[in-house]
Amino acid sequence: RDLHSFPTRRSSDLENGGDIMKRVLKKVTAALLAATMVVGLAACGSGNGGSGNKSSKSGKVKIGVSIWSSTDVLGSQCKKMLDAAAKALDVEVQYVDQGHVSEKVTASVEQLAAAGCQGIIICNSSDTEMTSAIKTCNDNKVYLAQFFRVISKEDSADIYKAAKDSAYYIGAVHEDEPANGAELVKILLDKGDRNIGLIGWEQGDATWLGRWKGYKAGVEKWNKENPDDKAKISEPQYAGTTSEGGSKAAEALMAADPKLDALIPAGGGGDPLQGAIAAVERAGKTQDIDIVSTDFLPDLGERLQNGSMAGESGGHFCDPLIAFMMVYNAVKGNYKDFAGKFEDVPFPYLYVSSADDYAAYEKYFVDQLPYTDDELVAMSKESLKELKATAASVSIADAESRAGK
Repeated sequence: RDLHSFPTRRSSDLENGGDIMKRVLKKVTAALLAATMVVGLAACGSGNGGSGNKSSKSGKVKIGVSIWSSTDVLGSQCKKMLDAAAKALDVEVQYVDQGHVSEKVTASVEQLAAAGCQGIIICNSSDTEMTSAIKTCNDNKVYLAQFFRVISKEDSADIYKAAKDSAYYIGAVHEDEPANGAELVKILLDKGDRNIGLIGWEQGDATWLGRWKGYKAGVEKWNKENPDDKAKISEPQYAGTTSEGGSKAAEALMAADPKLDALIPAGGGGDPLQGAIAAVERAGKTQDIDIVSTDFLPDLGERLQNGSMAGESGGHFCDPLIAFMMVYNAVKGNYKDFAGKFEDVPFPYLYVSSADDYAAYEKYFVDQLPYTDDELVAMSKESLKELKATAASVSIADAESRAGK
């Protein structure tokens, strides 16, 4: 009888043991969840306090960077410059790549605020995203500045007002995009091109719209002055921010117009331009189609020499550096009282249309960064008025003069 009942008792013991283990596991799981929530709340809470908190958990000022990409041509140049500034000033930097996808842009600001950043610089893709970005920074008392972007006072009046009214929105560092577009078209027209294909990146992007306005204005000005030698520019083919997108857009434009003699990949970080160049090369039309764009490629000198590029505007990777310095000074308490203000900081493009032009740029902006550690520390101590002057003075000649000291 004992032998027959042994398995039954054994099974019962296992079941009881299983119940005990389940209860233990439930308690352990609950404890772990509670600990996780505490950590999560602490992380979210570290974003609050903004100007009140002068340092992150590491004891350093922490600045977040919301950028389309920190790894493409232009984005990697920006990151290199910002990393140098962070090192010189002993600042902690956190990057979030958002691909200019609206939901990711707004989420990136929330993520950086929750991560304890006391200041954020952002390259958004449209003005509408700034509504959420400004609110997030107001709620978390985190300073905010734009780079490569500015909110349109005319087209986005309500958002501009929200930025101006905010005690934490500082301002925008940006280029004159209509002037940039007109200058690039002039390079093509002066080379004899008359049938221009246009490649955009994201519809509704404020910077893209500014460049497009400039391209059209440049063509209109030419046609008005040269009624017997008119030029035309296509409606844009959109490429997103990828090389593949740029390639497909260029192929579509070449197929649509056999007389196409010029292409403008408007920008998007450099990757769409590389795709467009590759498509023209595959078609065997490198010598027939002139290409100009914005955002310098790393091999631009060679491309200007072999004719695969006719000219480019760029060298503006120090633009986010100025936004970084504005936010840094706000966090440190050196710049104050932003409510009711909108600091508009124009930043110049550098233009090159020959291999010789690029050689000078390469020497002072590629082979070495245009600012030394000592110069970055000095820049961090400039007043806002002085910082604006520093931004306006960026040029190859300026970098050369400072390098010669």
